[in-house]
Amino acid sequence: MANLRWTAVGISLSFAVACPRPADSQQSTPATRVARAASASVFRAHLEYLADDLLEGRAPATRGGELAARYIAAQFQRLGLEPAGDSGSYYHRIPVIALDPKPSLAVTGTGRAPLTFRDDFVMWSMRDQEQVSVTAGAIFVGYGIVAPEWNWDDYAGVDVRDKFVICLVNDPGLHNPDIFRGRILTYYGRWTYKLEEAARHGAAGIILVHTPESATYPWTTVTGSWTGEQVRLERPATSLMVAGWIRDEALNRILTPSGLSLSRLADQAQVTGFRAVPLPVGLLASVQSTLRRSATVNVVARLPGRGRLAREAVLIGGHYDHLGVRAPVDGDSIYNGAADNASGTAAVLAAAEAFVRSGVTPPRSVLFMAFGAEESGLLGSQAFAERPTLPLDRLAAVLNLDVMNLFGATRDIAALGADQSSLGSVFVTAARAEGLAVTTDSAGLIRGSFFRSDHFPLARAGVPALSVESGRSFVGKPEDWGAEQTRDYTATRYHQPQDEMVPWYSMDGALQQLRVVLRTAVLVATAPEQPSWNPESEFRAAGQERLRSLPSH
Repeated sequence: MANLRWTAVGISLSFAVACPRPADSQQSTPATRVARAASASVFRAHLEYLADDLLEGRAPATRGGELAARYIAAQFQRLGLEPAGDSGSYYHRIPVIALDPKPSLAVTGTGRAPLTFRDDFVMWSMRDQEQVSVTAGAIFVGYGIVAPEWNWDDYAGVDVRDKFVICLVNDPGLHNPDIFRGRILTYYGRWTYKLEEAARHGAAGIILVHTPESATYPWTTVTGSWTGEQVRLERPATSLMVAGWIRDEALNRILTPSGLSLSRLADQAQVTGFRAVPLPVGLLASVQSTLRRSATVNVVARLPGRGRLAREAVLIGGHYDHLGVRAPVDGDSIYNGAADNASGTAAVLAAAEAFVRSGVTPPRSVLFMAFGAEESGLLGSQAFAERPTLPLDRLAAVLNLDVMNLFGATRDIAALGADQSSLGSVFVTAARAEGLAVTTDSAGLIRGSFFRSDHFPLARAGVPALSVESGRSFVGKPEDWGAEQTRDYTATRYHQPQDEMVPWYSMDGALQQLRVVLRTAVLVATAPEQPSWNPESEFRAAGQERLRSLPSH
């Protein structure tokens, strides 16, 4: 880890709950013993520390982020877990470029309304240099998707090399349930995919069109996420020079003098056979950045298994980073990320402690991982997928914890990816043992949440994965109470300084989730074979390829 010069052990121990003696060995099964060893007080202690202002929002490659990583490693060491990072350490290095963009965007020609940074657009450089400028024509490419399996090609018949592409986020299934997966978002709808596809076609810049419906979050989330310092992996340059977002009303101001409208263009983009529309405007983008090369880390520890399956592992993970110190909102500039994702990191640490307290050692090993730089585009998990410290054919499953349920106890629980692999049935068994029904997280499927957290790069590499979500039926609350709380969090706290510890937060729901995850981990770690992708899963081919070199059990 870059510049980790201080010791956090003294700090960490003051916030940790000492390990009591192992749970009663008379408890029935290993899964039950581990689940019952989970502690709400341990979870709360870690959560309160990680969400404190002292850690300055835990941004990658900053003092606060380094403090968080040191704290997590100290907890793993305290529990006696083996280092599972680089060179016998707890740290897996993520080389990154950090830039603090100061952009401008103008429409070439005359008679166009000016565009204001933050109010109308955000933009960042895609190059590792301090000054980037692009002047080019603009082409509307619909959703910017090339999907042969759905007979869809938004780039057909158009040359976008050295041009700006303007595209919608989400995918056409948002408005037409008969194409793609309907309102269940595919990876084609993710902003990361849009950038990848634009680069494959040689575009010089890309601008994503924001609407609250298509993005599934408000403009404040965009400004909270894409202003201030940006971090990305060190990579060879592509054709893309700049990327950004624009509000729908700002784009309409640009189009109106030419007799065009976003709504008409968007309607055209819904139809199979859509052809890109060259726009009668040019764009001038300039981004001045303060550039620094640095590193952040994943923090990784291992509970060794026993016997012939010990070389394999089940991973329990969650990202520890958030957005750091940025533009103030209502006088507060620290983006604490209490729910997102100090809560998931606290759950990973509480899970590690539960295994140690229980005394259970399953046949497969258990990896505990705090991912770095998730908010910057899943950088930590992508770096681990590309350079794992455990060969991916030995990684049996990933159980991801991203935003725990801090609202209270529920009668149900959900998991993104439960429909993709045999992990889904294992999760159902684990949930039933805790008296919980498993429901479909329809809101998460619509938002495309399966593609938005750290399990995804590993799933894309073929590792079966789940990301645990909250249930919807809250004990002692009206039917829609949970949905209302989620909407309020998304609108007022998500990626804002207001995502901090709230007095009424409850640990009960998070403890339910944690126990189900622990049971799932034990069941997978004990099974004779690794979980497998379902025949219809889009990840099945990658899963089969991943296991080619794994000896038969």
